[in-house]
Amino acid sequence: MKIVADIIGKEVLDVNAIHMGVVSDLEFDEDTKELLSIILKQKGFSAFNSSNSEEVVPFDLIKTIGEKIILKGEFDI
Repeated sequence: MKIVADIIGKEVLDVNAIHMGVVSDLEFDEDTKELLSIILKQKGFSAFNSSNSEEVVPFDLIKTIGEKIILKGEFDI
């Protein structure tokens, strides 16, 4: 699917251009094939260990998809 190849790996920014993570996966409705959410891979590092976590972002919270993905702010919702 072309949309998967186009979106996976894109950087995701919040409305203030703060890095939220990188798209690692997509969730689709199996019946309608509608995009439901994006899964972000977040990398963290501390003096004691490094951690990788994931965050699910519903499609409704996405403002734009271009070179980067921008999330909606509180005034956009």
